[in-house]
Amino acid sequence: MTVALVTGANKGIGRGAAEQLAQLGMTVVIGARDPQRGEEAAAALRAAGGDVHAVTLDVTDAGTIRDAARWIDERFGRLDVLINNAGITGSGQVSPQDAFDQVPSTVDLDMVREVFETNVFGVIAVTNAMLPLLRRSSAPRIVNVSSHGASLALTSDPDGPFAALLPSAAYIPSKTALSAVTVQYANELRKDGILVNAAAPGFVDTDSNNHTGFQTIAEGATALVHLATLTPDGPTATFQAEEGTVPW
Repeated sequence: MTVALVTGANKGIGRGAAEQLAQLGMTVVIGARDPQRGEEAAAALRAAGGDVHAVTLDVTDAGTIRDAARWIDERFGRLDVLINNAGITGSGQVSPQDAFDQVPSTVDLDMVREVFETNVFGVIAVTNAMLPLLRRSSAPRIVNVSSHGASLALTSDPDGPFAALLPSAAYIPSKTALSAVTVQYANELRKDGILVNAAAPGFVDTDSNNHTGFQTIAEGATALVHLATLTPDGPTATFQAEEGTVPW
């Protein structure tokens, strides 16, 4: 039995990853801020034949993080896969092109703090709480869900694919910071055989972009699942999408 926790998995890419991991035979724990939505998602995946459970988990709430780790410990005794998927855009349900409130020169600092609280600090908090459980696994994997926009190489190219997007001082920098966090965890945990990588799902049709994405949730989840199921000789400290390696 392989046990996987996916944060923010009651909908969107997280739910898609949970579904695919369950189809591979893993026992999947859906972490969700809203317990009712989490249980509804878990029930739907169980109805499809998966071994799926729900746990209340708000990545900005230390109490729910501790309780979730305790529940997983008591129920399974270990954790094999952690997918840090929970994240917010800071601008509500808008496409990146319409995120005027993230322009650096006029951004609200409180919004920046809120985005980093979830997308960066939340990942650190959850990872550290789950590490004792991951250390009990024979093949532990950590996947941090990022974005192509986190790539400094891609976003700094004035002629590149992101040139038309409005500059962002919140969401995009939070994902770039997550890249740095990913590499540092990978460096620390390399000797322990814990593989830590970042995944870029792509522009997926989800609530967070008001369904303007052109990829399906199943397609977006592919990169996450690939990194969650790496063999022991797999890479660590990498940034990957479905099409291959993404430049930092």
